[in-house]
Order: sequence, then structure tokens, then C-alpha cells
Amino acid sequence: MTDPLTHVDESGAVHMVDVGGKPASRRRAVADARVTMKPETVERLRGLPKGDALAAAQLAGIMAAKRTAELIPLCHPLPLSHVDVALEVVEGGVEIVASAETTAQTGVEMEALTAATIAALTVYDMAKAIDKEMTIAEVRLREKTKDS
Repeated sequence: MTDPLTHVDESGAVHMVDVGGKPASRRRAVADARVTMKPETVERLRGLPKGDALAAAQLAGIMAAKRTAELIPLCHPLPLSHVDVALEVVEGGVEIVASAETTAQTGVEMEALTAATIAALTVYDMAKAIDKEMTIAEVRLREKTKDS
């Protein structure tokens, strides 16, 4: 038997999970994403017509993590203590690693995933005028921890 979906009740209706009875604990999550592009696009990321794609993407990812509960309907708003978004230019694209931390009653993986995804979308938006073949791929949760 598969595990039940936490945001769906017995009748199939969606609901926000009640975490009120859980103790707060220190939580951290790390997610990553990749944007693939032409080599000539990679070379121009810091001097695109819209500006520095990497700086814009880093800020966009941090801002997105802070607004995750507004974007994903059943996410709890969390008091984030730290968000980091690192972008690395690699052969054929950009690798993004986003981390989020909180002390709360529920995990912070959606914030890390949102940060990585929005950073990737921002790179895409910044470079789409010069590269119509870019792809966003491999968005995944890399790590999720909770201190007991």
C-alpha cells in the first residue's frame, strides 16, 4: 500500500496539513536545478541586454523562497532564518544550488525547490532573446535535514 497524500483527506478534498501539535525544530533543505544553453550564451551571461543574469537569478531565487507560501497554496508560511542561492557557470549551462533554513514545525524543502526553480527561470528569461534552445532540467531536492 502506498503512503497517503498528506494534503488530501479521505473524501479527496485538499487541505492544509495541521502542524500545530508538532514541536519546532531546526530544518534545512537543499535543492538544485540546471539550465542548459549554447556555449556562446554561457559566455554572455554577465553581459546580456537585460544585465547580469547570474546576479538577477540569485536575487530572484532568494525572493522566491521568502514568498513560497504565496505561490504554492497549501504551503505553510515559514520564518526563514537563511536562504542561499549559488549559481555556477559550467560547460553547457548553469548549475544552481539553493538552500533554505528555518526553525519551525514543518520542513523547508518547498522553499529550497522554489528558490532553485525561480533562479533557473530567471536565467532563462534573461537569456531567451539570444538562445531559443535553452532548457531547464533536473530540478530536485538534494537534501532535507531536521535536528531533533
